[in-house]
Amino acid sequence: MSTALDNRRLIVRLLLLAVAMFCFGVFVLPPFYDVMCQAFGINGKTAKAYEGSQVVDEQRQVRVQFLATNAVDMVWEFRPKADDLVVHPGASNEMLFIASNPSDHPMTAQAIPSVAPSKAAAFFHKTECFCFTQQVLQPGERIEMPVRFIVDRDLPADVKHLTLAYTLFDITARKPPVAQATPTP
Repeated sequence: MSTALDNRRLIVRLLLLAVAMFCFGVFVLPPFYDVMCQAFGINGKTAKAYEGSQVVDEQRQVRVQFLATNAVDMVWEFRPKADDLVVHPGASNEMLFIASNPSDHPMTAQAIPSVAPSKAAAFFHKTECFCFTQQVLQPGERIEMPVRFIVDRDLPADVKHLTLAYTLFDITARKPPVAQATPTP
């Protein structure tokens, strides 16, 4: 009789543990992750849509550096057209990134951005970006992908250099295959 009671207690404890783990993963981990990223200056997420005035601060210059890397399984060639730009806060700017698919099959990619230093990420506003959509390239195809951005006039005065980095991921396997039409007789 005691083994049946022990088994019930064990099952209840395991269920409570599973519920506690789920709650931790859903409610505690995301804010903890954001705090840790901010504390260590990693994974700088760019700001939301730009709502500031379009007044340009001609007296101030900020250097924006561009980096492009591929995830481990990505074979595309991927790079910015220039290594950096010197911009004025409040001005609209553009940089082109070049991607080419050297493989012998169509591939789909997704770019994930990051801004450093992390305290400046909230002041970097992308108004158009290739990272907003998935990119599909045919074998041997090459494209130029623009990113348009504004460095906010409220960027802290001690920040004189920003880095916008992209990591390109191969998501071909995650994208459902396109159904091909079958010829009718």
